[in-house]
Amino acid sequence: MTPTPPEAPPTTPAPAPRSRRGWRVLAGFVVIVVLLAAGGWLAWSWVDPLRERPIDRSQPVLLQSIHDLSRFEAATGSFQVVVDLEKDAAFLPDAIKGTRTLFVGAGSVDAYVDFSGLTGDAVTVSADRTQVTVRLPRAQLERPSLDNERSYTYHQQRGILDRVQDFLSSSPQNQQELYVLAERKIGEAAQASDLRNRADQNAKAMLEGLMKSLGFTKVTIRFADEP
Repeated sequence: MTPTPPEAPPTTPAPAPRSRRGWRVLAGFVVIVVLLAAGGWLAWSWVDPLRERPIDRSQPVLLQSIHDLSRFEAATGSFQVVVDLEKDAAFLPDAIKGTRTLFVGAGSVDAYVDFSGLTGDAVTVSADRTQVTVRLPRAQLERPSLDNERSYTYHQQRGILDRVQDFLSSSPQNQQELYVLAERKIGEAAQASDLRNRADQNAKAMLEGLMKSLGFTKVTIRFADEP
């Protein structure tokens, strides 16, 4: 009797090589998701239903009048002021009722010499037309012109009642009072500055050059309040 050979032990199948197709599908899916997200963000930023878009429906500018100017703009001063405006209630603490606003006001003041009031004897010419004497009025200051782009509120404290009032009001507290106060302070600073004296000297130098260009060899410029 022929002996039966022993059975070979079962062999474990070798692991199949990792498929690269799955990684490619996953990578492609990730790329598609990223592209869709980027496209959605760009579309939202372009459409943006919540963004306000200004629509200018203003009427055409109407020219009301034209005035001839007879003055020389001789100097300009630039000013900046910090307005500290506080409003307190008599019997309530500031946390309940009261405001304090710090406002930066930036603007300019022009100084000019008005030639419209010159009389006939304001200019004296010698007989040989080589000398001239001119009497000028002193420079004046324009009203301050506040620059809206450089003027702003940088700090404000408000009580609870003021916050509620502003929230319920259809026209919250505007900044007109701050602008008026800043203009007044800038105007006072311009009056106390050397701006008018600088304008006087500039007007004097301008007229001296003008008269010499007309052929006068001696030019005397005096102001109306000088002897």
